[in-house]
Amino acid sequence: MWRGVFLLALLLVQLWVVPDSVAQAPEKVYRLGVLSVSPGTLQRMRAVMFPELARLGFTEGRNLVVEARFGPMEELPALARQLAAANPDAIIAAGNAIGAAQQATTTTAIIGSFIGEDPIAAGFAATLTRPGGNVTGVAMLAPELDGKRLQLLHEAVPGVSRIAALAVSPDQHAPNLAAMRQAASYEGLVLLPFYAAQPEDYPATFEAMRVADASALQIVSAPQFLTNASTLAELALKARLPTMCEWRSMAAQGCLLRYGPDYAELQRRVADYVARIFHGASPGELPIEGPTHYEFAINLKTAGVLGLSLPPSILARADEVIE
Repeated sequence: MWRGVFLLALLLVQLWVVPDSVAQAPEKVYRLGVLSVSPGTLQRMRAVMFPELARLGFTEGRNLVVEARFGPMEELPALARQLAAANPDAIIAAGNAIGAAQQATTTTAIIGSFIGEDPIAAGFAATLTRPGGNVTGVAMLAPELDGKRLQLLHEAVPGVSRIAALAVSPDQHAPNLAAMRQAASYEGLVLLPFYAAQPEDYPATFEAMRVADASALQIVSAPQFLTNASTLAELALKARLPTMCEWRSMAAQGCLLRYGPDYAELQRRVADYVARIFHGASPGELPIEGPTHYEFAINLKTAGVLGLSLPPSILARADEVIE
């Protein structure tokens, strides 16, 4: 009898004591690549997108490793190949980096943050609802938005006639400038393109705007310009140029006007794409989405410094007035 009791007790102990190799099985660590022309992209992701990823179960330093590559447009193809060779579970490609990432890999999932051009015309997707390849993400249609911003800038400051457009390079911003030229022609304006690839180029570029007698400025959609927004806003104020920008933070740093989507909302949506792909979803089956709403902000402090009195119709349309 006692022998039977002993054997039963031993069996219960064996069932109760789970080997360490099973009880403490290591959690899978996911590798996320980031490719962009601007190092500021990763900083903004850590401020907005990474907390959302953590909420969805993927925390940097625990089960998430981030490997990033940054460089100018001409270096992106080589950087994308380096990133793909590291065999990440997914790659976030910002703006113009998407094409380079797609050329580097046809198997790793690529999430566009954000796709600035028509994803179908660019060859990123067969359709928006079912991309079919390895690219998905949030589409911004930046050229169309830059055309809309130009119209809003003219409506807000109707006395301007020669509008400078600050772009990074002709290659990077040809579609944006084409849309802006079309809008300028419709409004009877002269569009003056200027290019600055690096912050050290900004002072000379703004001096060239002065020489060209520009009366307002639109900063074209680009990650680099978002990163350097405070410097650009300061130079625009010194040059006495009413300026239209893309993101809310740029208006908060001194840009007169801002029109575009909610940046934090879009970053959270990118995090959702990453989480779904980590859970096994195919990028080719995830629809490419666009912004759901747009916001218009006015910096009245900047308007005061410039001595501008904005039309009541513009003030009434503002979603936010910064004072």
